[in-house]
Amino acid sequence: MTLPAASPAGRWARISGWGSYAPKAIITNADLERMVDTSDEWIVTRTGIRERRVAAAHETTASMAAVAGARAIAVAGLEPDDVDLILVATLTPDYWMPSTAALVKEAIGNTRAAAMDVAAACSGFVYAYATAHAYVTAGLARHVLVVGAELLTRFLDYTDRSTCILFGDGAGAVVVSASDEPSGPHGIELTTEPQGAYMIWLPAGGSKSPSSAETVARGEHFIRMEGRETYRFATKTLASSALAAIRRAGLEPGDIDLVVPHQANVRIIEAVAKGLDFPMERIFVNLDRYGNTSAASVPLALAEAVDSGRVKVGDRIVFVAFGAGFTSGAVAMEWSVDPANGARAASVDPDAIRVRLPVDWNSVDPIPPALAAVLAARGPVDVPLDDVVPGEPAHASVPAASVPVPASASPAPAAPSEVPS
Repeated sequence: MTLPAASPAGRWARISGWGSYAPKAIITNADLERMVDTSDEWIVTRTGIRERRVAAAHETTASMAAVAGARAIAVAGLEPDDVDLILVATLTPDYWMPSTAALVKEAIGNTRAAAMDVAAACSGFVYAYATAHAYVTAGLARHVLVVGAELLTRFLDYTDRSTCILFGDGAGAVVVSASDEPSGPHGIELTTEPQGAYMIWLPAGGSKSPSSAETVARGEHFIRMEGRETYRFATKTLASSALAAIRRAGLEPGDIDLVVPHQANVRIIEAVAKGLDFPMERIFVNLDRYGNTSAASVPLALAEAVDSGRVKVGDRIVFVAFGAGFTSGAVAMEWSVDPANGARAASVDPDAIRVRLPVDWNSVDPIPPALAAVLAARGPVDVPLDDVVPGEPAHASVPAASVPVPASASPAPAAPSEVPS
């Protein structure tokens, strides 16, 4: 899939802000040695991972995404309401509905953006970035917040040493903004190979196998992975996707100053570097401290690379990822924003950002005052809201016969002229 670098009208897109968030708690390889039959030497030798972050009990995917997003907005020098669209890439949403992006929108104080989640597993951030790029260059948005966030440690089987050693929690974000000035070379590559759909997967919880006592008992809500097949695919697709994006930007591998790959396994990263004849010193690696954070991996690493001085204005960088479904994606671009702007992220206090919780998870919440005000406000189309909500049926725990039903709850039969043909 190829996306244009700019719209026919000459509107370009560039990254204007970046931010990240990592929980404070750390699980080291030594900690895992006490939980499962493994060792620090085995983990480091085969993956390169030494520790990973673990979300606290009060933290969720949405709360981590909101902090990273708020930091990216601050770095861009924007206010939350300057953002027109919020995209959250995740495979660990707070809920199946509403979207995590909707929760992030409220938490950061945005009142006007559209918001939706993007599901492409570990490639999710790259897919969301491509979507943001398309919106901006098409003139549909001026500023798009793109977040990758995951809370994977709650979906791991800590008796399965092949998976529990790999994953960690965190979030990263960028703001993609419109520019009237050319933003330099830009190439995007996205692919999907569904033959690998069941190489990395979570068996239960969807419509094919809804959650039940049986699915829980069978451990079907934990991540499962075929390591050997995944390793082979990842090595091949990271290299091919990166090369395709580089060439679509009109560049060659030798033109690239830094590659920020998906942080899954250092052996995979080293194999990709060798395949592209690219020196490891020009590849950013931080998986030793975070593990595999799935959709958060690339933006978290990108933000850290910029803030640590590995990226400067004019550098040509590539970020690339692969994930379940066997998805892959890569972006080659020229960096155009002063890395010193990253200091603005310090203005965001993580403790000041809250994701609103439901009042009563057993029932529908009352309409929040802010939403009531929106409904009461007159807009360009004044739709009457009286008598549009049908009466609710009796609660399942109460015999229907004992619950009086008001006459207004039963709509009158439609007149012949009102029955649709």
